[in-house]
Amino acid sequence: MDPVIVVGAGPVGLALSLALAAQGVPSVLLDEGPGKDEPRPARTVVLREDTADLVERLGCPVLHDEGLRWTGWRSVRRKQLVRAVPLGDVEGTVPLPSPVHLPQHALTGGLRAAVAAQDLVTMVPLSRIDTLEQDPNGVTVHTREPGSTWWRGSYVVGCDGARSTVRKLLDIRFPGRTAVERHAVAALRADLPWPGEAVLHRSPPWRTGGAEITARPLPGGVWRLDWLLPPRGELVTPDALVTRIRDTLEGWCGETPAYELLDTGVYTLHHRLARRWRSQRAFLAGDAAHLLGALGTQGLDEGLRDAENLAWKLALAWHQSASELLLDSYQAERRAAVASRLRAADQSLPILRGGGGLRTLVPGTARGHDTLLADGHLGCGPLGAPPSYTHSPLSPRHAEAHATVGTAPGAPVTDVRVTAPDGKAVRLRGRLGQGHLLVILVAPGTGVWDRRHWMTAGVMPRLVDAVEALPVKAELLVAESYPGATAHTVLLVRPDGHLVAAFGGVRPAELFAAADAARGGADTAREDDGRTTTSSDRTADVN
Repeated sequence: MDPVIVVGAGPVGLALSLALAAQGVPSVLLDEGPGKDEPRPARTVVLREDTADLVERLGCPVLHDEGLRWTGWRSVRRKQLVRAVPLGDVEGTVPLPSPVHLPQHALTGGLRAAVAAQDLVTMVPLSRIDTLEQDPNGVTVHTREPGSTWWRGSYVVGCDGARSTVRKLLDIRFPGRTAVERHAVAALRADLPWPGEAVLHRSPPWRTGGAEITARPLPGGVWRLDWLLPPRGELVTPDALVTRIRDTLEGWCGETPAYELLDTGVYTLHHRLARRWRSQRAFLAGDAAHLLGALGTQGLDEGLRDAENLAWKLALAWHQSASELLLDSYQAERRAAVASRLRAADQSLPILRGGGGLRTLVPGTARGHDTLLADGHLGCGPLGAPPSYTHSPLSPRHAEAHATVGTAPGAPVTDVRVTAPDGKAVRLRGRLGQGHLLVILVAPGTGVWDRRHWMTAGVMPRLVDAVEALPVKAELLVAESYPGATAHTVLLVRPDGHLVAAFGGVRPAELFAAADAARGGADTAREDDGRTTTSSDRTADVN
């Protein structure tokens, strides 16, 4: 079968190719650029816990070398500390996951290095496409000079950014809002009073502070500072930006400390959502499908989740063929999740950016606003929490055998320790992304026994038979415990880490039905007058 064609070699395209390779699927990665990125210290990314784990699973080691995990989050309004939140493993607290902050060129470079070591990915630099054709058996794309070539693939995925050529060739609309927020940015090396902590300062009491300043630490004493600008006007000259930097550092430190300015910039955030994310054998992912980023939300996080969601579905289609329902579920799940995020941001913006009035006089308003903003920056609540595919078309029908655990069906599973088939204790997230379902038996006490003994005891033989009989490949794991689960609870988990269903005991028929639902049922692809039809093609455009 022909490889998958991935257009665009930014972080999302690189991650998708690596995720496909991890599941045995070859890809051709068409890179419009020369194959390397210019270092820009002021252009950084923040990865949540789940997307950071994905990047590490893909063989990218730079999170440890180039990234910094925040130790805390500090919120200040005028001169008053509103909130201080410890992040990561802090004794005596309920830990909030610590985001990883790193330069985007470092992330891209690490992913490129992983691609270079991967035999199943063919990267082609200086390859800008100008033609895309589809037929029932695959896709054909043409890249213009200097490397004019026709490429044949099984599927094509446009990861080619906000001005996506793939999206334009598919004639897919990209409506939304322009210039939702504007920021002036500086990357500098300095000693600030909160080493390792991210800071959000609202209404700082100096003239050039503006409405909001964010300080986010990087390794080596480097900080990225963002100043929220008015939506229109206010040309930011180099001299004006230096004045902002000096005033901000003086406001925080009492005097302007010595600092080294590394990089500056001004960027504008837009909110847009493609009408369709699938057209027959063509898909959109990352900025080609959506733009978001106001109020601390992270567009790259959503792009990496696109790649993880789509990879296992394309892998199943490539290896075994797949139902149209499975391929359509990418749009149904991911577009709905991003649309929900955009709605939450658009509803919060008038409240948080509306200025004074009675809102500033209502007790507790400042703290409530701070919680909304922290959600976006820290990956919590409707602005930042990982998505849950509660209404996915891949959800199984409810059955009496289904059990309730601490994770709702469709939500990401908790990262517990599990025993793998080779007897080693590993993290559950470390078993994701390998192209098969996971079946997890909760069996307290098994940790004190040798695996060869409990594999033939109790419910295990029956569960082994049930897993081997599933319609798709699955790996059987054992956990000492899982939040909200009782002994002998069985969990079925998708390759991207979302819970399909939980069962009270070993229920072979119900487990089979849930696994069949998770793969979208049997292959029901149909040809109509030589054209493969999909529900996304038949569905009218809706926001």
